[in-house]
Amino acid sequence: MTQEVRVRFAPSPTGPLHIGGVRTALYNYLFAHKMGGKFIVRIEDTDQARFVPGAEEYIKESLDWLDIQADESPWQPGETGPYRQSERKPDYMQYALDLVKKGHAYYAFDTPEDLEAMRERLTAARVVQPQYNNITRTQMKNSLTLPEDEVERRLASGEPYVIRVKIPRQEEVRLKDLIRGWVVVHTSTLDDKVLMKSDGMPTYHLANIVDDHLMGITHVIRGEEWLPSAPLHVLLYRYLGWENSMPEFAHLPLLLKPDGNGKLSKRDGDKLGFPVFPLDWKNQKDGSSAPGFREQGYLPEALLNFLAFLGWNPGDERELFTKEELIEAFSLERIGKSGTKFDIEKAKWYNEQYLKKMDNEVLAKYIIDDAKKDGFDISVELASAAASLNKERVTFPQELWEASKLLVIAPKTFDEKVATKRWNQDAIKVLNKYVEKLSGYHGVFNSETAKELLNSSAEIEEIKLGKVMQAVRLAVTGLGAGPDLMQVFSILGKEEVKNRINFALQELKPID
Repeated sequence: MTQEVRVRFAPSPTGPLHIGGVRTALYNYLFAHKMGGKFIVRIEDTDQARFVPGAEEYIKESLDWLDIQADESPWQPGETGPYRQSERKPDYMQYALDLVKKGHAYYAFDTPEDLEAMRERLTAARVVQPQYNNITRTQMKNSLTLPEDEVERRLASGEPYVIRVKIPRQEEVRLKDLIRGWVVVHTSTLDDKVLMKSDGMPTYHLANIVDDHLMGITHVIRGEEWLPSAPLHVLLYRYLGWENSMPEFAHLPLLLKPDGNGKLSKRDGDKLGFPVFPLDWKNQKDGSSAPGFREQGYLPEALLNFLAFLGWNPGDERELFTKEELIEAFSLERIGKSGTKFDIEKAKWYNEQYLKKMDNEVLAKYIIDDAKKDGFDISVELASAAASLNKERVTFPQELWEASKLLVIAPKTFDEKVATKRWNQDAIKVLNKYVEKLSGYHGVFNSETAKELLNSSAEIEEIKLGKVMQAVRLAVTGLGAGPDLMQVFSILGKEEVKNRINFALQELKPID
């Protein structure tokens, strides 16, 4: 029987969820659903010093907004909980002690001053990267260098200690990454990482191995930044006796700055004027804040489609996918190794494509709400018509009201450049005739009849309509460019069009 695929997204509640983390969650979700498996969210809150109030709620709200729903999570528990590492605290020490007993870990009693002195010695000796490893540990205070009775005494007295992994000196660690192929690392390059901190909490390295094992995780899909830690994790699986059930690894390429020079950061977003977080964020600790994609008007479906393509491609020319189509097309094999530039213009393009496809009634709510803020109470019918008229001309929903104002507010001023060039005797003749035609027309007034009446007005005056069309727009909207003018006429209605033209004829003076 084939083992059920189980993947996890394990963010830390130390601040807002970076858009790169959202992509990691999305890829895990897509893979789980493609394979008929389970997607789990686990909150890795073992670093209490960096914990930020509200961060876990932010993670949940972000995933909910994007409809990346977990099968198991702190908010929807399953059978392998708890789903917060802090609630699993009693479990970790037994595994750390087991590693000590087997000779794969040891107690270290070094004070911060001891560690700083070690770093200073190594720096003075021109060691490029000072670290606590299989060489330097012989000069430190730990259970490998201290007599056994002294170790027991220190432990019994409650002296602070950490538990470190004992990295072997001369070994090669091999792992097959599903994106990068075989990765081989020599243990001489690894340090003796802390597994249990002095406060009794595990570090990421131990906790995530134990949790992944106990939760039955089959595939670890995470960011490239964790690739250097993967050899240590392979060793821990081996030392804990879980090598045969070790998950497969897939390390995702980095999200790069728009110029491709380095990893995307909040500073880049601030500098270039785009968000790097899914939602607006306000830090409850220090009051700092950052903008989010949601509040800037990005649609969740568009953002998901955009993120899916940051490192993955379907192997064909398609760019627009529903979530269900992404699940069907997704595979880890089509994820690239190289970092991907974060192109905010492409994100805007995706937003435009999805906005065009949205129901007018849905978009009408944006227009109605924004109009109310400006003191206008407009009908659903008008707002829906305005949405239909303008949704192919905007990038974000909140731009719809600004584009629709010309349907609600008659112009009192007119584009001076257009008036100077286009408001002439020919325009006045056609418009006067058009008002006359409108006054005598009593049939259904829509974009077709509006255009027929305008055409006949120009023909009677023996003036080509193209020569005066911009002046006609100017008279009714005050602008020299905009959406389909005959659709505007249809929405405004015959009387409003006539009134606006009469006002323009009174206010504007011809140039000849």
